[in-house]
Amino acid sequence: MSGTVKALPVGATLFGQWRPLAARYPLVLASAVIVLLFVLAALCAPLLWTTDPLALNPLNRLKPPSAANWFGTDQFGRDLWTRTVFGARVSLIVGVTVAILSISIGLVIGLTAGYIRLLDGIVMRVMDGLMAIPGVLLAIALVSLSGASRFTVIVAITVPEIPRVVRLVRAVVLTVREEPYVEAAVAAGTRLPLILIRHVLPNCVPALIVQATYVCASAMLTEAILSFLGAGTPPEIPSWGNMMAEGRAFFPIAPRIILFPGAALALMILAVNVLGDGLRDRLDPKLARRV
Repeated sequence: MSGTVKALPVGATLFGQWRPLAARYPLVLASAVIVLLFVLAALCAPLLWTTDPLALNPLNRLKPPSAANWFGTDQFGRDLWTRTVFGARVSLIVGVTVAILSISIGLVIGLTAGYIRLLDGIVMRVMDGLMAIPGVLLAIALVSLSGASRFTVIVAITVPEIPRVVRLVRAVVLTVREEPYVEAAVAAGTRLPLILIRHVLPNCVPALIVQATYVCASAMLTEAILSFLGAGTPPEIPSWGNMMAEGRAFFPIAPRIILFPGAALALMILAVNVLGDGLRDRLDPKLARRV
């Protein structure tokens, strides 16, 4: 009998690792595929049989779906398929940017407040004050002062999300700082920044990854709400919220103007939330189980 062991192909190994996960979490896998498709559509929008999303054609207004216009046209003759695909760009840019900013800022503040007892009370009272500010009212105030822009929307959505991240990180830090390995590092004279980066931060990463998905989904929904109310992105930008706001007057005769971007928004938010639930089940040591 030969003592050599035949190595499996890399593809077979990866498939063997992913197959049990796919069988256990089919909805999470489907959500990941949907999110990936939206990201690819946003990146490759000019290549997906689209036209100029701002091109007006009054002679072609309110046309039903056809081979030339898959989703039909709106009240200005603009192609709804094109505007829906390009609208994914706006939602993803706002959602990802808000998630990155809120997680980054909240992580720094949460680590500091959770580990340094003297700053804990002061920082948390400030965070409580920020959580009392409704994001919609803040956006309306910022738009009235600086005008409607994507930057204004991102700032208005990020500010209320930071305290939620701070509270999450602080809760993790309060637990970790009492661990023996952290106390041993303090006794050994390790500097505070190194303790936070080496011993405390790794314990916050799983919770932050899950929180980032929820923040991203919430930011996309809030952006659509603000655009629908006229306090979000400028009207000429093809976002899902703007499309629904412009088409509400024509809903009785052309409901597709609202239904198509609304369905895309709902599917995107649902996929991100389900993906976040799956990541929580896998990354949370209390919930994770061996497949």
